Amino acid sequence: MDLVLDPPRGVAPILLDMTLDEALAAVPDWGEPRVLRRASQNSAQASWTLDHVGVQALAEGGTHVTAIELWWPGEGRTSSTRVLLEGDEVFTTPAEHLFRRAAERGWTIDRSQPEYPVIPGVSLGFTRQTSQEVERNSDGLPKFVTSVLVGGQDYYNYRYQDRD
Repeated sequence: MDLVLDPPRGVAPILLDMTLDEALAAVPDWGEPRVLRRASQNSAQASWTLDHVGVQALAEGGTHVTAIELWWPGEGRTSSTRVLLEGDEVFTTPAEHLFRRAAERGWTIDRSQPEYPVIPGVSLGFTRQTSQEVERNSDGLPKFVTSVLVGGQDYYNYRYQDRD
């Protein structure tokens, strides 16, 4: 299975701004999701595991999907589920290559938080942190990203509010 990142729209067939119930209905072949609704926080999430790749549809502060996050299979695990960004497999392509290709597309990569680089406006967020024993670059960060989040166009604006 291929999960194609389509920032800032979503990861088809789950699209941002769908209700969580619409997102659940869009992926009947993914199996039974784990759904967590927090009435006190007015948020919810649905989670699936697709051949070791974790997928979460997040409804933060309401009933509509605001972000979709995908997690690598984990140390020593392989998966037939591929997470693709413009043809590159996110979890098996070295992070530096992913970021170089993003820059070639004209996207700006914010590395001010090295373990959590983002591409604002697009909006993609990556995690380069794990407690597992994985191959690391000379900077000590994992060679590969460990998660990717697709959010709405303004999803990462909070990181820039105090810079003016």
